[in-house]
Amino acid sequence: MQRITILGSTGSIGTSTLDVVARHPDKFQVVALTANSQADLLLRQCRQFKPRYAVLLDEDAAAQLRQRVREAGLSTEVLCGITALEQVATLPEADAVMAAIVGAAGLRPTLAAAHAGKKILLANKETLVMAGNVFMDAVRASGAVLLPVDSEHNAIFQALPRGYDGDLAGNGVRRILLTASGGPFRDTPLSELLNVTPEQACAHPNWVMGRKISVDSASMMNKGLEVIEAHWLFNAAADDIQVVVHPQSVIHSLVEYVDGSVLAQLGNPDMRTPIAYGLAYPERIDSGVAALDLFKVATLNFTAPDFERFPCLALAYQALRLAGTAPAILNAANEVAVAAFLDRQIAFPSIPRVIEAVLNSSQIGAVNSLDDVLDADAGARRAAQRQISKFSR
Repeated sequence: MQRITILGSTGSIGTSTLDVVARHPDKFQVVALTANSQADLLLRQCRQFKPRYAVLLDEDAAAQLRQRVREAGLSTEVLCGITALEQVATLPEADAVMAAIVGAAGLRPTLAAAHAGKKILLANKETLVMAGNVFMDAVRASGAVLLPVDSEHNAIFQALPRGYDGDLAGNGVRRILLTASGGPFRDTPLSELLNVTPEQACAHPNWVMGRKISVDSASMMNKGLEVIEAHWLFNAAADDIQVVVHPQSVIHSLVEYVDGSVLAQLGNPDMRTPIAYGLAYPERIDSGVAALDLFKVATLNFTAPDFERFPCLALAYQALRLAGTAPAILNAANEVAVAAFLDRQIAFPSIPRVIEAVLNSSQIGAVNSLDDVLDADAGARRAAQRQISKFSR
């Protein structure tokens, strides 16, 4: 029986994780569930999975949930705040932590899980984007087990040699190929992007995701963040990571070897596949995902990314090459810009303009501690807010 804490249980990754867990009650037990403010859904999850702890960041929502848990006769203890997130990420009785909180908010509890030596199923890419060396140092020092859950990085993990030691060339690997769907605006005329709406940006053609990640996919910043994540997960330089636009989202990523072989992981676009792989690793279990029908798919297409259409991807490569605090600055500016777009304060093409202005005007420093990351993050958010006023509609 594997005991699990799920950070971000009400989001798309969290609910998919619980779907897989529910299929295998003999293998998994939920110890703690956390959310930002969705008390109603978290209560339903508590009723079904009966965790020892439930955590909400929002105080009013936590008070509401605490009352409703008592009325339901549940023994779940309701906690509140970022410290409580770190507490449940390090519980002695938890074997594994699903890190599925979106954005910078997931950094501290995920890092706490690493320090505690947990098996970490990493879906929060911002942890590596913002604090890659700090997080990876913590993983190595504690002996934590790190398994990527992003579909692309999970695919790479499966296609690399078993026991990969972080040396691409030494393992006969030429490069990593990260696939990207291209999102809803892959073929939209550039002149029309000025008027696209948040609803259009969130209507991903293949994946069901939250609003922030959906906008990142539309701008391909999501892929840019994944390039930085791949750098840390697989010790790959920027030039060793190639993004490939693949509209069908059937091949989730590929690894090219020096002998000419290219290994790919294929499957229907459903996050339960990489989640199940991570939960059961090194075994495999039923995920509930339908079998891939190659005859129905029939055709697979691949194109190079258009950096004029997707400047966010170019900015991510720039930040990776700058190193230090640059990726944290990039991520913070993006989060502020995406929030402004979703609030209809700025147009979609202004997202990369805000990020570029902040990245180019910020002082890039070294990252030696979490404080270095948090200071860069806070400064970039302030700078991005100032830029928002310049691009407001």
